[in-house]
Order: sequence, then structure tokens, then C-alpha cells
Amino acid sequence: MRLLVVGGGGREHALTVALLRHDPQATVYCAPGNPGTAPIATNLPIPVDDIDRIADAVDMLGIDLIVIGPEVPLARGLADRLRAEGRSVFGPGRGGAQIESSKAFAKEVMQSAGVPTAAYAIFDDLHQATAYVDTHPEPLVVKASGLAAGKGAIVCETRAMARHALQKMLGDGAFGSAGATVVVESFLEGEELSVFALTNGTDVVLFPSAQDHKRLLEGDEGPNTGGMGAYSPVSIATPALLDRVTHEILLPTLGELSRRGAPFRGMLYAGLMIAPDGAPSVIEFNCRFGDPEAQVVLPLVKDGLIDALRAAADGKPLPPLHFTDESAVTTVLAAKGYPDAPIKGDVITLPERFPPGTELYHAGTTLDADGHLKTAGGRVLACTGRGPTFAEAQRASRALAEAVIFSGKQFRTDIGWRETARTSP
Repeated sequence: MRLLVVGGGGREHALTVALLRHDPQATVYCAPGNPGTAPIATNLPIPVDDIDRIADAVDMLGIDLIVIGPEVPLARGLADRLRAEGRSVFGPGRGGAQIESSKAFAKEVMQSAGVPTAAYAIFDDLHQATAYVDTHPEPLVVKASGLAAGKGAIVCETRAMARHALQKMLGDGAFGSAGATVVVESFLEGEELSVFALTNGTDVVLFPSAQDHKRLLEGDEGPNTGGMGAYSPVSIATPALLDRVTHEILLPTLGELSRRGAPFRGMLYAGLMIAPDGAPSVIEFNCRFGDPEAQVVLPLVKDGLIDALRAAADGKPLPPLHFTDESAVTTVLAAKGYPDAPIKGDVITLPERFPPGTELYHAGTTLDADGHLKTAGGRVLACTGRGPTFAEAQRASRALAEAVIFSGKQFRTDIGWRETARTSP
């Protein structure tokens, strides 16, 4: 097969590795790819939002299956364009991608479908939003409705913090058009869980559950980030809970999207809050694999990945996916100054030998003219460890994270700390 992975981050490196593991004879292209994909695939210097050039490359290279990694090209209609040209595309069209690109739309879909989620109100006027917040119980959550690179949701302990968030979004335009509409939500208590549903628009096949760590610092302190690490599977995600998520959340949402003329084919990512009584509620939906969650769930696929992606892309019955019994933990290495002002251009030194059971995924890296690997983004590398137990996977991930060297490296040593607490004697 001839495959194209659209994107250039850690998620797309993980997708490329997984595709080649499941079909070593495949020819894989990445647009634009990164220094991690370059040795194993052919990188195409095409930005993810250059719809015309991607479509031309697909035609010229005779691509059999396109896997779209990031949300931006999905929100801009890349899947629609390629499907109109008769291509197999893993990823929703623009209509379905609104489940992520517009939190206001997602809330309306959930309300119509009877999907459990936090109580909310939608605003595009600062004064109306402020008046609403002034009577809202504390804490509360303020979200930019549009795409904000994973940083548009602000948990506000007080109404004063919420007013400040509203001023930034609706008054100062800090998030641009993404913050021109905001969603104000009640705060949900519980533990977060990420559930990934591969879907042909009607049916779903679930990947192993995962838990992301958004805060920069140990113990979930510090500013929000795009994700400092993840682990999979999560022990609270029992078969009974996942069955409930499937029938109360995933299938009703897909049905409502279809009813609205926005059928969804690809990866429906449900970011959930599991209440103390075990009831799941949706915090947000994403329209693609998560990052860094992809770096922990993809290594756990034993077989059937490409067939499942192709079936979902074409709206056909989904074949079974088989997963290992291992655990996986990913530790993200971030640049100095991340998330506010990451420093770029620092030289990265990789270990001569990686610890057993580990994989290194490139995210924000680049090669200079002399072939030196350097930092080129906020989240630089993702260090994934696998093992027969969570503790072994965690140790492997941390060992690789410690072995990579660059100036100002930031990483958390407590990825999976809730699972550690649950599994410790």
C-alpha cells in the first residue's frame, strides 16, 4: 500500500511507526513529517493546511489511504476534498470536525443527543458573559469555542478568574477568532479519562483507554499545556464503564452528527470526566487521535490497524482490532520556556542505545544545515515505554526521558501518578 500521513508532530511519527509495523512493505509519505519520520518514510515539504498541494501529491503519488493527524486540516475540509476525488481518507469532513473546531456546536450536539455533559451557556458578548459569570457558582470553566491548540480551556477557581479569562478571549482577542465565541461551563468533579473510538460513522471499535496530563508540573500543578504525558490502559476504565460510554455517549453522538448531515468517519476522541459515583460526562470531543495519547495507544495495537483504518475511511463494516496486554507510558520532553515562550534552537543529544521497551517520537525537532538535531517547538520529544505492568512501562519511559539531553529540558517524573497510587501496595 501507499499511505500518506498528514502532519508533522509526535502523533504523526507514532502513526508512521505503527503503520510500518503492521505493514513493513508499505510505502509511507508524511506531509510534512519531521526528523523522526525522515529515516522510515518520505517527507513531503507541504504544510498541513495547504489543501491544494496535499490533494495534488495524493493524485501524483497514487496514495491508497490518507490518515489525517491534526485537527486543523480536518476543520478546513481536507477530508471532504480528498473524498470528492474518490480517495480513502481516515478523518471526518468539515461538518464532523466541528465536534472539535466549535465547542458551541459540540455542546448543541450533546444536548440534542442527550449525552451527559456539564451545564453550559454560550456567549459572544463580553458584558453578557460577565453578567452570567457574576452569578455562577465557583469553580467554573471558560472555554474558547474554536481551535486553540489545546490551551483554550481555563479552569477558574473564582468568578474573578473567570472574568479575567473572558476579558482575554472576548475583550482582548488573545485567542483570535477561536475565542470570539466562548462556552462557560459548570466545573465537573472526578477523574479524567480519554476514550478513542475508531468509527465508520455508525459503529465503533475502542482503543485502550488513556489518561493525559495537561499541567506542566508534578502533581498536576502549573500552567495548562498541550499535554506533558499519558499512559494506557487506565484501570478505572472497566468493561462496564466502556460499554456505558459507548451506548450513552459515542453512539448517540454519531447518530446526531449523521442526523445533522455531518457523518463522522475516523477517530472520535471523547475526553471524559468520571464522577465519584462512576458516571461519565463529556468534557470535550476531539476529531482525531490525541497527542500525546496516540504515542501510548498505538504501540498497544497487536494487529488489524490498517484494515480498520481503511474500513472506517470507506464507511465499511469494521474488522476487529487486537491489542497487547502491555501497558504504555509516554513522558513528554518540553523546551525551556514552554508553554508561554519556548526556546528553539538548542542542540539535542540522543543516547547511543535506548532503554529496552522504549520508542522515541519526534514532535518539535529539526535538523540544521550540518545535520544537528535541535529543538524547534514547545513539546520536543515523546518518550514511550512499554512493559507487562504499568510500573515497568513507567520506569522505561522515565529512563529514556532522562537519557535525552538538551538545555532547559522540562519533563514530569510522575506521569501516571493516579495509577501508581491505585496499584501500590
